[in-house]
This record gives sequence, C-alpha cells and structure tokens, in this order.
Amino acid sequence: MYIYERQDWPDFHWSQGKLLNPLATVRHKQGRLLGHMAGLGFSLRAEATLQILTLDVLKSNEIEGELLDREQVRSSIARRLGIETFGLVPVDRGVEGVVEILMDATQNYEAPLTAERLFGWHAAMFPTGRSGLHKITVGAWRTHEAGPMQVVSGPMGREKVHFQAPDAAILEKEMQRFLDWFNDTADLDPVLKAGIAHLWFVTIHPFDDGNGRIARTIADLQLARADGNAQRFYSMSAQIRKERNTYYALLEKTQKSGLDVTDWLAWFLSCMDRALSATEELLAGVLRKSKFWDWLATKQLNDRQRLMLNKLLDGFEGKLTSSKWAKIVKCSQDTALRDIQQLLDQGVLVKEAPGGRSTSYILNKFITT
Repeated sequence: MYIYERQDWPDFHWSQGKLLNPLATVRHKQGRLLGHMAGLGFSLRAEATLQILTLDVLKSNEIEGELLDREQVRSSIARRLGIETFGLVPVDRGVEGVVEILMDATQNYEAPLTAERLFGWHAAMFPTGRSGLHKITVGAWRTHEAGPMQVVSGPMGREKVHFQAPDAAILEKEMQRFLDWFNDTADLDPVLKAGIAHLWFVTIHPFDDGNGRIARTIADLQLARADGNAQRFYSMSAQIRKERNTYYALLEKTQKSGLDVTDWLAWFLSCMDRALSATEELLAGVLRKSKFWDWLATKQLNDRQRLMLNKLLDGFEGKLTSSKWAKIVKCSQDTALRDIQQLLDQGVLVKEAPGGRSTSYILNKFITT
C-alpha cells in the first residue's frame, strides 16, 4: 500500500521531540548565514547568489541525469539578475527554461503557488513538448492515456517498480488539496513545510516528467519564504545530489509507509544543515575572488585576460594551456601567448611544474589565499 492509498491521507504527522533539536540547529544556522550576508556589500551578495543559483540549477537537473552547460546556466542567471560579468555566452531555450523556473520561484516567492504557475514551469522545462525522444503532455496534469505513472529501474523486461503514483483521474482534486495547503498561512514552521511540500508533491507526481525537479523548486520557494529573502545563499539541490542514493531510498521507504514522516523530515533537516555548512566554503571563495579583483584593479588587463581569470577563479576544469586560452577567447596562438606572458610578468599567473608536452598555467596561490 502506498502512502496516498491510506485512509488518513494526507494527514501527515511527525514526532516533535525528535525534530526539535535539528530544527533549532538549522534555524540558528539560517539566521547566522543571513546575518553574515547582510553585512557584505551588494556586489558580494549578488556574486554569491549567482553562484548558488547556478549550482542549484545544475545539481537539481544532474540528480535526474540531465547535464546542463555550466556557462549557459551562469550566463542566463547573470542576465536575469542584472549582474555584469565577463564571458557571458549564448543560451539555448532548454537552459533558459529551467533557469526561468528557479528564478520565478525564488524571486517571486511571496506569490501564491497555483496550477497555472506550475503549468508554466512545466512548459518552460519541456519547450519542445518532448522528454528525450518521447512526446509528453506539457503544461497540464498527466492523463490516463499514458498509462500508470511508475518510477522504475533496471533493464527492460526485468524492471523494478519503486513507486506508482495516484491515478490520473484524481489528480485535479489531489493537486487542489495540495495547493490549498501550501498557500495556507497556518502555523507550521516554514522549513518543515518545505520538507513536507517536497514529499507531498513528488508523491502525487502530477506531470509526465519533471516531477522531482519541480518538487525541489517548490521546496526552494518555501525556503525563500522561510528566509524572507529572494537572494539565495545555500543550495539544497547541491547537497541532495551528494546524497542522491539516500534521497531516493528514503523517498521510496516513506511512500510505502504510513503517514508518520518523522524519518523523512529528520533527513531533510540534516541535509539542509549540511547544505548550510557547505555554503561557508562557497562564501569564502566569493570573498577571495573579491579581494583578488581588488588587487587586479592595479594591473593592466584586457577583456580576454579578465575573461580567463574569471574562469580560473570559478574553477577551471583541466589544465590551462595557451591553446585552450586561444580557443576559449577566440584569438590566435601568438595573442594567447602574449596575454599569458603579461600576466606572468605581473605575477598573476605562474607556470605549473613541467609535465607533458604543453606548458600549463595556474593562478599565483600567494595572491588568491
């Protein structure tokens, strides 16, 4: 029996005693983080928000096996936030769609969640009307024509059914009940409400595809309400990605149990605790980057050099060589070598220890620590 088939569905309940301490810890960390960010300048808060939202979009899609282009995601978010940054790139409509969803959820967190709003999110997520090669119902609840909505794994012919969602015939009623609850201002801790909303929505599974990503977006919207802040300084999706196996296993266990969701909420709180802790490292990187650019203000840099230094500060993958430099900034090999040599002369870059046929370069660690 699935959780939604129980007579008391959806009257979730939990042990207040077991959740009291972890909830207090998370709320304390939330407050401390928001206080820390309030003390930073606007540009640093904007940079932190840009990095967190980029991470959130990438990791929420990665949980479902969808790999997006990081530079496109970052460029789309930067433009929407009005942040001037180096190296903005063209963005395809699929990436624009998933970015638009998270931006609407977090920047317009006070607006009510409605069926039409969810339909808009879903249509933005699947602009071609297809999931991979398969045509799906877009911008509307799934229909019975597609058959039972099942979460399965394993090879064809030996699939394992992890979960079967409610029948399509009752979706409108189920979703209205969910939306009425979500928009209600009843006295419930907003962080606990985020955890319950995530579980409830993904259990109804109202769409042909994209339910997990939209469930996490709904949780992000509710966490923005909990923070009372449109700027995001931590990413639940990034932490869930690290704990994906536990995440899926606990969802399956909860959906096959009773209405006591204490274990799910306890994990949700602990995951959020770890997400808040991970933010401290990210913010330290934002501060280092800011100090580095302050130092670079005394140097003579062209746009190509600014672009590449920004990429190095954001975590350049692989080794930086003159040929990669030329390819990324679309210049000749000779121009790339001149750009690099100027940065070497100014102490911005240093050569890595010899290894392989090509010389590679890294930021001078003494000015980035």
